Amino acid sequence: YFEEFSKGQIINHWPGKTITESDNNLFSLITMNHHPLHIDKEYSRTTEHGQILVVGTLIFSIVVGLTVRDISGKAIANLGYEKVSHNNPVFIGDTLYARTKVLTKRESRSKPDRGIVKVETLSINQNDKKVLSFQRKILVSKRP
Repeated sequence: YFEEFSKGQIINHWPGKTITESDNNLFSLITMNHHPLHIDKEYSRTTEHGQILVVGTLIFSIVVGLTVRDISGKAIANLGYEKVSHNNPVFIGDTLYARTKVLTKRESRSKPDRGIVKVETLSINQNDKKVLSFQRKILVSKRP
């Protein structure tokens, strides 16, 4: 509920998610992203990272998913995402963790039974390297 969020609040999401080769391959195929950097081990060995790079939109999707239980699982809607930054590469076998900070909250101007909460989510890997960050606004109900 809207009342459960407070400006400056930090929410640590658990558990994390280890990225498997199957995750990356399936997502690449489903989304038609057939860039060899994401699906061809031999090609990837010739690149700057020397190994398969996990698809960025998969990373984004997983990190959003890690936050659902605590942030948007009972939301009316996600109103928008902004300032998405891929900060470091993610590889098969990496484990992602997420932490969210409440930036602002305000009551809805048009409907008194809800409010808008703006949050920033940061994802790190198992080595505490920042891999992704983004902001979003969610529309949440007030307590009845």
